[in-house]
Amino acid sequence: MQRIPRQQAMEYFFDGRKPPRIRVKPGESFVAETEDAFSGRIRSLEDLLQSHTFPTAQTTPKLSNPMAGPIYVEGAEKGDLLAVRIESIEVAEVGHTSWTSWRGPLRDSKQWADLSEPYVHAIHHLPGPSGGTRDGKGVLNEHVSWNLRPFIGTIGVAPEVEVVTSSVGQGPWGGNIDCRDMKEGSTAYFPVFHEGAMLYLGDVHASQGDTEFYGAADESRAEVTVSCQIVKGKSIPYVRLEKPESLVSLYCFRPLENAVESAIVNLMEWMVEDYGLSQREAYLHACVNPDFRIHVYQMVRIGSLQYTVGAEIPRRYLENR
Repeated sequence: MQRIPRQQAMEYFFDGRKPPRIRVKPGESFVAETEDAFSGRIRSLEDLLQSHTFPTAQTTPKLSNPMAGPIYVEGAEKGDLLAVRIESIEVAEVGHTSWTSWRGPLRDSKQWADLSEPYVHAIHHLPGPSGGTRDGKGVLNEHVSWNLRPFIGTIGVAPEVEVVTSSVGQGPWGGNIDCRDMKEGSTAYFPVFHEGAMLYLGDVHASQGDTEFYGAADESRAEVTVSCQIVKGKSIPYVRLEKPESLVSLYCFRPLENAVESAIVNLMEWMVEDYGLSQREAYLHACVNPDFRIHVYQMVRIGSLQYTVGAEIPRRYLENR
């Protein structure tokens, strides 16, 4: 199985001009060893206080979320869809989260004065039933733990004419979308703009709450196993996800209500074009179906970063009609 080692998974730009790290055939599984969003540099409060001196902090925007890539998928051409099947995500034994006096919604609040002080917290990852961390436990402290829910935070293909960063770049091609449903068992769909698709992925989160409120989740190194397929001659308006029991239409935008509306309309289009629902049926589901859901995956005020929304509908309402 082909593998991209961690020291070669340190790309910060979605760039279709770079030579591929690896070339894979459709259906071929491969492994990417990813670094955490902090580029592996923040393990303590001292590291955090020195972070302004890091090379990745000397640009505008600052560089974060290193990625493995580009990955060339044989047979992919402009105008196709790339389907990325996420087979497994094994996170490291420990992850880190942090906030600073210059990042986060409460960084300058008098009421929440404790939150204006820089802070780093380690979250330990215990193995689960599989023997690995893909289904393990996250230990916040001696009193609190939860099930790990690893996902890929930054993933996408190279845009057609732009070169954007993995820190704030987002668009129909993917980017830093921090969607917790980009997880094991899901298949993500991206429109292809370059020969070979030129896939990038990284920035794994071992766990994250909705909105990622202060801008750093349980950031962790990981080993990610994926495979790709190509859907020839198919176009979509934005990134889509197929989960085992549901469909999720993603959208990134500000203000939040615009992102919500676009995600819903794109999901309706998906239901009509691929599942044969009438426009009226799709509209009804989006308003009166109690199992229709809106997820606010990411709502972080950092630079030009947009808010990530997902509109979700269970498959049982679309299949076997």
